[in-house]
Amino acid sequence: MDVARRNNVNVTGNPQGRTVVLAHGFGCDQNMWRLTLPALVDDYRVVLFDYVGSGRSDPSAFSESRYGSLEGYARDAVEVCEALDLRDAVFVGHSVSAMIGVLAARTAPERIGALVMVAPSPRYIDDEGYRGGFSAQDIDELLESMEFNYLGWSATMAPVIMGNADRPELGEELKNSFCATDPDMARVFARTTFLSDARDDLKSVTVPTLVLECAHDVIAPREVGAFVHQAIAGSTLVTLDTTGHCPHLSAPEATSRAISDFLAGLR
Repeated sequence: MDVARRNNVNVTGNPQGRTVVLAHGFGCDQNMWRLTLPALVDDYRVVLFDYVGSGRSDPSAFSESRYGSLEGYARDAVEVCEALDLRDAVFVGHSVSAMIGVLAARTAPERIGALVMVAPSPRYIDDEGYRGGFSAQDIDELLESMEFNYLGWSATMAPVIMGNADRPELGEELKNSFCATDPDMARVFARTTFLSDARDDLKSVTVPTLVLECAHDVIAPREVGAFVHQAIAGSTLVTLDTTGHCPHLSAPEATSRAISDFLAGLR
């Protein structure tokens, strides 16, 4: 299958610049990066895509067996890089895509030369000596709610995930994005995301890495950002003075500045 069509690949920006790949999180699509693009397109070649099951990807390519693990989504990312013959690209992953980027970089180290993790979490469930932000019961109830009433779950959870209650239009946009996703495919991605444990995979990261966290994030609390930073040798941790789990929408200027500063340091 043509990967460009399967993953709705779009390339923009400076064709002479280093390539930056923008990867969306659960329930989202590449449109969520639109507010960060202006800070990148003059200096960098920017690749955007949708994971199979999200956005305008080809739904006929969806397979529960493939996308029942983070490795399946990492294969999407690697195959996009291969289709474009990318070398030494910077992979910018939001939320679960931060961990997908870790797996992709390990699988194809010649393709990915740096990582930017926006609101990352290697494990959402608390464990002994580790705070992910949720109990196992919390996650079970969340997934059961999705199974029972996905649209209702989306309407309830989107404002919580987004934060910024004084800007309800942000939560509304995230809700609409959730609701535009096929519920069956979204449930698979949700289980893959919220039941994942990529803590050990962080040790494999050897490329320059920016860990970009929010000061107040109910999905990925600051303890998680500190854990990721400590687990990846030589990584840079930046805390944005903002609320919510989607700073590229709620605080695009600060997010873009942090990413641009990191990219400038790679030159």
